[in-house]
Amino acid sequence: MRILLVDDNSTNLKLLTKLVAKLDSCEAVGFDSPDAVLSALPDLDFDIAIIDYQMPVYNGVELFTEIVRFDKYAQVPVIFVTADKDMTTRMAALNAGAIDFLTKPINPVEFQARVQNIVSLARARRQLADQAEWLRREVDRAVGELRQREQEIIHRLTLAAGYKDPETSRHTLRVAAYAEAIAIELGLPEQFCNDIRLAAPMHDIGKVAMPDTVLLKQGRLTEAEYRQMQSHAQIGSDILARSHSSLLQLASEIAASHHERWDGQGYPNRLAGDAIPISGRIICIADNFDALTTERPYKPAWSFERTVEHIVGRAGSQFDPDCVAAFQRALPRIREIMDNDRREQLEEAEKALALQAGKVA
Repeated sequence: MRILLVDDNSTNLKLLTKLVAKLDSCEAVGFDSPDAVLSALPDLDFDIAIIDYQMPVYNGVELFTEIVRFDKYAQVPVIFVTADKDMTTRMAALNAGAIDFLTKPINPVEFQARVQNIVSLARARRQLADQAEWLRREVDRAVGELRQREQEIIHRLTLAAGYKDPETSRHTLRVAAYAEAIAIELGLPEQFCNDIRLAAPMHDIGKVAMPDTVLLKQGRLTEAEYRQMQSHAQIGSDILARSHSSLLQLASEIAASHHERWDGQGYPNRLAGDAIPISGRIICIADNFDALTTERPYKPAWSFERTVEHIVGRAGSQFDPDCVAAFQRALPRIREIMDNDRREQLEEAEKALALQAGKVA
């Protein structure tokens, strides 16, 4: 236990130092002027402060007021030493945070009793702080394990959703990466940006309920087939709804809202403007960008530039204008994600060809 001693009288400082040495497991940290103490902050470590009230330049209260400007000292118990029995002086010390007083000339027996009590209090506080820190670490560990399990569940469900069509799996991962980049540029909290990346791959989970004749159809869908395909948004939300997992709740929200439009002409609930969850507004842009820049059975892939122009041109109608602005700021990162994915697909295709050639040989 380190005890800060501040007294401009060298005789008093020596006496205080000797008295501290007699306390159980206590170490004196002595200073003979307030300026010397302030120069040592905030690197100075101590658990209790014993400060003389009457000193030049700074009195004890003024010195401690400066000390507690640093958060690390805010809870340190302070004892003021004074020969002044005036109530005004003592009230000023109490208002500054004094926990006790020692009156000059210091009585060694009184010093031992009063300071030992404060030492016991400081140790108890430290033990409570240590226990609180241990509890915080345990809670963080438990929450981390739960989050890992949630992520695994989402990963497995995403694999299931892409089982019929391998490209669906890549699509969901690209959308998740684009969505995170947009969320970051919107200035959303780091935890939300991370969560939207984890939950976004579930946005099309409702397609597991679509018949193969619709899901894998080569060419444009009929009006009836298109209406059937639209139902995947609500089905996906229903699959994920009522979960106790915050990630699955977010995924359910995304599934239900990622086809809503800013102007209210989307589906399934025809929400408009801010009534659409921010997660859905972000995924709407990410999903459209990926759909347009990749080849589909009914269309060739659009160029990066044409797709950006298309999305920017629909700000305020199909898309949230703020999200479109964030999308534009995120374009360098989005381009990088898209290029990396195409490079990975090319490498996988080359490996598959090499493997097939080896089997033939």
